[in-house]
Amino acid sequence: MDDLITDFTAECREMLEALGGEIVAWEVRPDDRARLDSIFRFVHTVKGNCGFFDFPRLEALSHAAEDALADVRAGHRAPDGALVSAVLAIIDRIGDMITIIEAGEALPPGEDRALIAALAPGATAPAVPLTGDIKTSIAPRTIRLSVELLDRVMSGVSDMVLARNELARRLRESSGDVTVDGAFERLSGIIAEMREAITRTRMQRVENLFVALPRMVRDLSAELGKQVLIDISGGDVELDREMIEMIRDPLTHIIRNAVDHGIELPAQRLKDGKREIGLLSVSARQSGNQILIDIVDDGRGIDCARLVAKAIGDGALTKTDADAMSPRDQLALIFEAGLSTATEVTSISGRGVGMDVVRSNIERIGGTVELDSTLGQGTRMTLRVPLTLTIIPALTVSIGAQHFAIPRSAIEEIVRANGSSVTLDRLGEAGVATIRGRRVPEIALAEVLGLTSNVPDEQRTLVVIRPAGGDVYALAVDHIHDHEELVVKPAAPAVMATGLYAGTTLADDGSPILLIDPAGLAEQGGIRLEAQDRATRVAESAPQAEVRELPVLLFRALDGSRRALGLGLVDRIEDVPADAIRFAAGQLRVQLGEHILPLAGVPSGTKLEGNIRVLRLNDGQNEVGYAVAEVIDLTGLVVDIIPAATPGAVSGVALIGGEPAELLDAHWLFTHHVPASRPTAPAVCRLAADDPWIQNFLRPIVEAAGYTVVDEKADVVADLTISFEGRAAATDTSRTIWLRSELEAAEPTDSIYRYDREGLMRALKTAGAGRVK
Repeated sequence: MDDLITDFTAECREMLEALGGEIVAWEVRPDDRARLDSIFRFVHTVKGNCGFFDFPRLEALSHAAEDALADVRAGHRAPDGALVSAVLAIIDRIGDMITIIEAGEALPPGEDRALIAALAPGATAPAVPLTGDIKTSIAPRTIRLSVELLDRVMSGVSDMVLARNELARRLRESSGDVTVDGAFERLSGIIAEMREAITRTRMQRVENLFVALPRMVRDLSAELGKQVLIDISGGDVELDREMIEMIRDPLTHIIRNAVDHGIELPAQRLKDGKREIGLLSVSARQSGNQILIDIVDDGRGIDCARLVAKAIGDGALTKTDADAMSPRDQLALIFEAGLSTATEVTSISGRGVGMDVVRSNIERIGGTVELDSTLGQGTRMTLRVPLTLTIIPALTVSIGAQHFAIPRSAIEEIVRANGSSVTLDRLGEAGVATIRGRRVPEIALAEVLGLTSNVPDEQRTLVVIRPAGGDVYALAVDHIHDHEELVVKPAAPAVMATGLYAGTTLADDGSPILLIDPAGLAEQGGIRLEAQDRATRVAESAPQAEVRELPVLLFRALDGSRRALGLGLVDRIEDVPADAIRFAAGQLRVQLGEHILPLAGVPSGTKLEGNIRVLRLNDGQNEVGYAVAEVIDLTGLVVDIIPAATPGAVSGVALIGGEPAELLDAHWLFTHHVPASRPTAPAVCRLAADDPWIQNFLRPIVEAAGYTVVDEKADVVADLTISFEGRAAATDTSRTIWLRSELEAAEPTDSIYRYDREGLMRALKTAGAGRVK
């Protein structure tokens, strides 16, 4: 509702500013019909919106002005100076009220009878000021801009980011100049702020996507004779406006399917021991740089056996293939084109067109569709989509001198073609890669694109890609470079028409990089993702114990040791100058743009010079930097891990690429480098205000421990009181810490010597942990 009111006030303010000249011109020429129509449209719009927002006083004013102007437009009344003055007075009053609403204040009490009466023929318009304090200083001002202008600004900022990256590369290659480096850091920070601000202008609340769902569910329920309650949450999550429009149709189809296929009729639900009212839950949440939209129903679930039988009956699946399918593969049949289990075709469903289109549309914008269902209990469908279409995390690869980018969301793992767990075979003209017992189709990027490669097949790197639900393939490339956040723009129409690319971007040196469309590349390479032969699909060669598989980033630490870290923790890799790393507030910290992060990975006594490569680690809430000498490879860890003898930064050691590598303990890193978060409502400690020692010596320690300090007269409930023995104890606290001035107590007591810092800190920690939150 707050957003709607903001839009209402912004529209009114915009119309008021535009009407400024119109009203004055109408006063000079009251018979000017065009200007009369403009003023009439304004009061009519205000009247209609006020009825929705429940502003009766504002509605009465606009309604009265509308009636008077309607009489003039109909020819029942001649405009004169008195009427113009009366309308001007009402519009001024409306402007004052809009200002109060903008400030978030309630309209002051009062009435506007005098202003309304002045609209009558022969009356005069009195100057009646609006009572109340109009706090214009706190009202946010808004303007309306065209989407095309925002896109142009965003494109310009994106070009600035690319230019900054190229300048950074050139500065790294040249001899360092402290003054130039400092100016560049300031420029880099400003560009980062601009990009973030412009990106925010493209964001809209997901609430705009959800607002039509309750009405749609209600109408569908009535048409199908069902009772469905929809629960919506997470509407305040923000998403790129273009992304919202592209999700709208897939989400609508999923909701219609849930009501039609998922939720049972009331009689059937009662028979199954359920409430007769079905529950449909739609929620949104942010996870890193993705938005997750969950659609959950408590209906009948998906009958996999029925899906398989229907696929066999339609000829999309053989009985032999069906017997070899896992439950996950059976469930994925719902995304097969043309497959429907509906017994009849209706206006809602039954044509076998929908879920395959939903998945392809979501994957076209770099998202994924996850499905989980339990027969008789319900279905959960999760849409994972990126926050924005303009900046995409991607892996850069190359064939010869030509560079390409692959969306990181489509990459499952990266392996060496000559690795001991990888074998390459040819089945006729098709390539097949067997990776740790899994057989996947294999294509070479150079062959698909017709490029010349001087790298032998066995020395290439395989990127295992999952572009669509469950179907994967291996893409052979010459070299792997780095993970980057790329600013993606649409490529030329002729390039996009090939179906191989999803856009284009520029490297740091200004050379173009094409962003590969994983699904389009697979199709061009002869891999049928929708009806892929089950014999070459990802399948286990034989039933075996589950193999622990961990994608890791292999790097060389500053002390020269080979180490590895789970790839899911690495948000990005950045190069920073050595002077951006300083010891502050008790630990080593690194400045990355406008953020200061705790830094790990720097052995004591290490002298840092030049540029340092830093892994930016993220646990979803906090960030930690980890300094490394170089990044070696992206690989998968599948062998047993030998645990470390003692807890620490290294959790164990394992063989990676035939050589031992230490595995970092991410939990230990964040435990020791990220300060523990404090309660949102800090504990309150009562201290004597008239004791200089308490105020000068004790109070800083208490506040540093996370307490809010108040004096004895403060009218609040305190969690703790600290006082010297002999003083009266407070009666409103759950605990009191007594202090004494002597080192040794004269008799056994629970008091603490006032300079026993360790004892004080233990008592403060115990009191804070035991308070009632």
